[in-house]
Amino acid sequence: MTYVALTTEERAVRAPAKSVYHVTKRCADLVGAALLLAVGFPLFILIAALIRLDSPGPVLYRQERMGSRSRRWHGKRVWQPEPFVFLKFRTMATGVDSSVHEEHVAAFVGGELRPTSTTNARFKLEKDARVTRIGRVLRRASLDELPQLINVLKGDMSLVGPRPVPLYEVSHYTVDHRARFAALPGLTGLWQVSGRCDVSFAEMIDLDLRYVRNQSIWLDAKILLLTIPAVIGGRGAG
Repeated sequence: MTYVALTTEERAVRAPAKSVYHVTKRCADLVGAALLLAVGFPLFILIAALIRLDSPGPVLYRQERMGSRSRRWHGKRVWQPEPFVFLKFRTMATGVDSSVHEEHVAAFVGGELRPTSTTNARFKLEKDARVTRIGRVLRRASLDELPQLINVLKGDMSLVGPRPVPLYEVSHYTVDHRARFAALPGLTGLWQVSGRCDVSFAEMIDLDLRYVRNQSIWLDAKILLLTIPAVIGGRGAG
C-alpha cells in the first residue's frame, strides 16, 4: 500500500494562533522531556538490554509517521502535516510483514472491524504473533513509548497532542479527518486517556478534534495527570 501525498490546500490546516500558549507548551515539553530522560536513563539501559537478549535486531524501532508544523500560508497561521521519524523501543521481531497491520488499519479507519465476545473492535491487532516476549510486556506497560521523549526534544512531538499516525493510515483519511493535524502529535492525549485501543476510529478522531479545538495549558496538565492512572491500569493497552 502506498502513501497518497496531500495537496497544498489539504496540507494546510487552518488553526487560530495562540503564541503564548505554544511558547509555554514548548518550554514545558523541553523541561519535561529532559527531566524524564535523565531520571529514566537507567530504565532505558535495562530495557535495551532485555530487547537485545530476547531477540536479534536493533533496540529502537523507527518509522515515518505524520506530524505537523506551524507555518505562515497566505498571510495566515496554519498547521502543515509533515512526516517525521518516529521512535519506539522495538517490540516485534525484525523483518516482519507490515502488510498485515496495514490491512488491519484500513479496516479500522473504514469501520469494518467487528468486535468479538471478549474485545471491542480494536486499533491494535489481537494476539499478534510478530510481537516478541519482552515486547508484550513493554506494550502492556506503555514502556515502548519512552523513546518518543527524544522526538519531543527535537520538536517533532509534544508531551500532549493527537496520536502520531503511520503514513499508510493517512492515505485513508478524508479532508475532515486531516483537521486533527492542527497540533503537534503527542506522547499522550485525550485518546490515550479515554480508552486508547478500545475506541473506534470515529471516536478517536472526535477526541483528537476536541483537543485541537480546546488546547490550553490546563487541558494539557489534566491529560498528563490522567495518563498516570491510565498507564498503571493498562487501560486500552496491548
